[in-house]
Amino acid sequence: MKIYNTLTRKKELFKPRKKESLDIFVCGPTVYDLSHIGHARTYIAFDAFVRYLRSEKYTVFYLQNITDVDDKIIQRAAETNTNSRALAKKFEQEYRKDMRYLGVMSVNEYARATDYIPEIINQVERLLRKRFAYEIPNDGIYYDVSKFTDYGKLSRRKALSAEDAVSRIDESVQKRNKGDFALWKFSKPGEPKWDSPWGQGRPGWHIEDTAITESYFGSQYDIHGGARDLIFPHHEAEISQMEAISGKEPLAKYWMHTGFLTVKGEKMSKSLGNFVTIRDFTKKHSPRILRFLVLKTSYRSPIDYSEALILQTERELERIDEFVERIKGKKLKAKSITQNSKTLQGIRKSFSLALEDDFNTPNALAAIFELIKKGNALLDKNTLSSKDAKAILAFLAEVDDIFGFIFWGKRSNHRAIPEAMQKLVKEREKHRKSGEWKKADDLRKHIESKGWLVDDTSSGPRLKKK
Repeated sequence: MKIYNTLTRKKELFKPRKKESLDIFVCGPTVYDLSHIGHARTYIAFDAFVRYLRSEKYTVFYLQNITDVDDKIIQRAAETNTNSRALAKKFEQEYRKDMRYLGVMSVNEYARATDYIPEIINQVERLLRKRFAYEIPNDGIYYDVSKFTDYGKLSRRKALSAEDAVSRIDESVQKRNKGDFALWKFSKPGEPKWDSPWGQGRPGWHIEDTAITESYFGSQYDIHGGARDLIFPHHEAEISQMEAISGKEPLAKYWMHTGFLTVKGEKMSKSLGNFVTIRDFTKKHSPRILRFLVLKTSYRSPIDYSEALILQTERELERIDEFVERIKGKKLKAKSITQNSKTLQGIRKSFSLALEDDFNTPNALAAIFELIKKGNALLDKNTLSSKDAKAILAFLAEVDDIFGFIFWGKRSNHRAIPEAMQKLVKEREKHRKSGEWKKADDLRKHIESKGWLVDDTSSGPRLKKK
């Protein structure tokens, strides 16, 4: 298995630090608002990746942080006349709810930053002792990037660009260097605060993550993941903090970053106002559509979001659904033949090789669609046996343990279809069974006028969007 490592800019043979077990950390959300589908892109991709690692018999501990103290949280709390801790707690709950709804179930532990204040303070103390940090009176404790000679090794740069995720907490005219960042900020009236050796204050953004990962994994671990806008300065800062403290490198052996979800070529973000929340998306579409949309693209590539793309994704997913329904519902009488077994083995191998190659989900899905094409051809010729069908369904179940959108479909589609439409389909089916063809046809036309199509399959009627 090979993984593209952002740190080295190449695919590397994957060798965990410990035999058959590994630790992975992915940067979680800042909980000041509902998460959008750009966030979901990252969390779905890593959910599937961790599921894949576990399917390969690795024991994986997947850790994700929750940033529950931050400038954005404080600002939103002030705007809404809300306590910042209560606001963060509310939106953490909403985030966890969104993740459950999207089938993101692989995370072992969600760690809140505010639960690790003593560990954060301890890291700041060690950085001060080693002279990697300095105090600005009436402001805070800052990291001196000039003292860390490898600063910039992950991103290959030392200056901000337009796409970087930043925190206003790092802005100070008294900094020694432009790139210096806050480790601890002294408190201002109305802001959350904790006692420290330097007075009351709150942690900087970057120090939260290294305090959490050191608590769980120590100074080094296997994989660090996140969206590509976190590479600089956030992940660069994490490296400089932890490696300065420990004297060991690398902080993470492999760095994995997801591409942006864009709208007309622009990164989806709340600051640009071009975002779609997960909650709003799932009011219109099944959550499995979003999982499929994410996984049919390489995790490192951008996805340019549009309703046309969603419609295309729905049609592709319908092909999978129709094949599953067909293979389940058809009475198969053919005898099992060796050639069919070899075909399935070849597709299984293509699927595995794709995922071994930097988790290439587009190529893996291409293998699935090849299976559907060949499976349908065998069904048309009545040369698929029940034994072959069971083997195909078992393979698709293994695929779904990783991807999570195939057999979840029936439940998800049911939730996405309006209740009124479901009732009309049931009523039409009653008329068909009793031979009232005119009434059944009138109901079909009425359903179509509402933007839906009825597909009468051997296993019963299926409703899908026009």
